[in-house]
Amino acid sequence: MNVSIRKRKKKDGQESLYLDYYLPKAKQKRKKESLNLFLYTSPNTSKERTHNKKTLLLAESIRSKKFLEMQHDAHGFSNTARENLNKNFITYFSEKTDERYNQSTGNYGNWDSVLKHLIKFKGDFVPFREIDVKWLEDFKYYLKHTARTKSNQSLSQNSCYSYFNKVKACLREATREHIISNNPVDNIKGFKQGESEREFLTLEELKKVANTECEIPILKQAFIFSALTGLRWSDVHKLVWKEVQYSEEQGHYIRFKQKKTNGYQTHPIPEQAFNLLNEGQGDEDRVFKGLRYSAWNNLKLQQWVMKAGISKTITFHCARHTYATLQLTFGTDIYTVSKLLGHKELKTTQVYAKIINQKKVEAANVIPDINT
Repeated sequence: MNVSIRKRKKKDGQESLYLDYYLPKAKQKRKKESLNLFLYTSPNTSKERTHNKKTLLLAESIRSKKFLEMQHDAHGFSNTARENLNKNFITYFSEKTDERYNQSTGNYGNWDSVLKHLIKFKGDFVPFREIDVKWLEDFKYYLKHTARTKSNQSLSQNSCYSYFNKVKACLREATREHIISNNPVDNIKGFKQGESEREFLTLEELKKVANTECEIPILKQAFIFSALTGLRWSDVHKLVWKEVQYSEEQGHYIRFKQKKTNGYQTHPIPEQAFNLLNEGQGDEDRVFKGLRYSAWNNLKLQQWVMKAGISKTITFHCARHTYATLQLTFGTDIYTVSKLLGHKELKTTQVYAKIINQKKVEAANVIPDINT
């Protein structure tokens, strides 16, 4: 059983496309079906080459659907398969998004963002039968050129990479659950992951901000604490007093559940970080009571940094980057830094090592010309 795309030359020099397939149970066993599509035989312009590329993608999509229908008929499960193909992919994706809620709220947030973009892209009803190579290529184009963030910015390369991977993961689950038998993502390339810019403060800059007054004291307190411990915003924000512990062997440490990865971690904290904290209250009370995330707080954070004479664009997450780069700068091995940051994979931490190596190169070239 096979379905092929054939070409036939037209009088005007173009080529028309049709399907050629074999029907073993039919009277007319071999069948040709016109696709009403054409190609430029010798494309001379960029427009003609783009037309040919898109037309071939569409033809391949139609060919795959036809082949799938013939397979279903041949194996006697066409009714069930067709019912599955009529199911709503958006509903299915929403269900898979909800499953992530109890696993990891950080991961859930990404899935929820993709769900919103899927609805903006094609509405809230997309049957599985419409999900093919062309549909996925169109969604890739939407993410790269049309989709916007809440602040009306284009999506970053890593957001495109992450969002498209969520769709691929969902379709793989649909394949495992036998909703679809032919996964279109097997025939398409995703986005390449980009290296995100990781801004951080040097030791001297951290000293400057530590000695500069901030309009929101609790924000300054939390930021410096994060820079000295490497804790994420989400973990600093939800930190309660019962998680701050002490032992003679370890000194002060935090025993907490990471909000992003959902894994438990025992995290030692230096004395200067512990000394930033106010006196302990009830076990369930927040350590940084009153700490909030908002555009206003982000603005005040940036104003505080600028007041310290630093022109870098700094967000709260830069405190974590500062911790990582300082640890590596002062000789902590990358494996230990990876564990302190709670990274699951060492390659995530290696980005910081690249930053340190770049700083070494810059430092090697700061000595003025000595006219040798």
